[in-house]
Amino acid sequence: MAKNNFYTVWKGRKIGVFGSWEECKEQVFGFEGAQYKGFPTQIEAENALKKSYWQSIEKKPLKIDKNIETPSIAVDAACSGNPGNMEYRGVDTETGTQIFRSKVYKSGTNNIGEFLAIVHCLALLKHRNSDLPIYSDSVNAQIWVKNCHCKTKLEKNEQNEEIFDLISRAETWLKENSYTNKILKWNTESWGEIPADFGRK
Repeated sequence: MAKNNFYTVWKGRKIGVFGSWEECKEQVFGFEGAQYKGFPTQIEAENALKKSYWQSIEKKPLKIDKNIETPSIAVDAACSGNPGNMEYRGVDTETGTQIFRSKVYKSGTNNIGEFLAIVHCLALLKHRNSDLPIYSDSVNAQIWVKNCHCKTKLEKNEQNEEIFDLISRAETWLKENSYTNKILKWNTESWGEIPADFGRK
């Protein structure tokens, strides 16, 4: 996958195209509801600025590898900083259509977001009586789900109380519910970024 060298900021301290992640980070780190995405070239970044953030993160249909199980749901998380503003979402693996998306939570971590994304998806699929498989690119999150325990080193504070409440509810759900959905590891090296990726690397 091409390296991102330019970053478009639609919502942040300053709006525009920035030539490094450090410059972009100054505009979005700690900014509530920041909207940004990385691109390999300046032209792509400038063209994206002419469109909305939502148009730019919409995934194109995936060229499905024969080893990818479909239909399925892919989940991923994004976090601006560690800890930082965290969010997660789930999409249709084949089309990239967004199925669910969390709000932005303060002072979280990417691993926590990956864990919550899987549990959110499991609960949603159980509610729909669906046994669709779930893809995640996080080994840690998959282990935490298997063990029904989010083994984060993040310390609880006033900013992230809501996140720890979500963690507690997710762990309780895992302990009290059974499911038949397979939780599969997304092979980034062979298949590229997971379809639910936020495109901020």
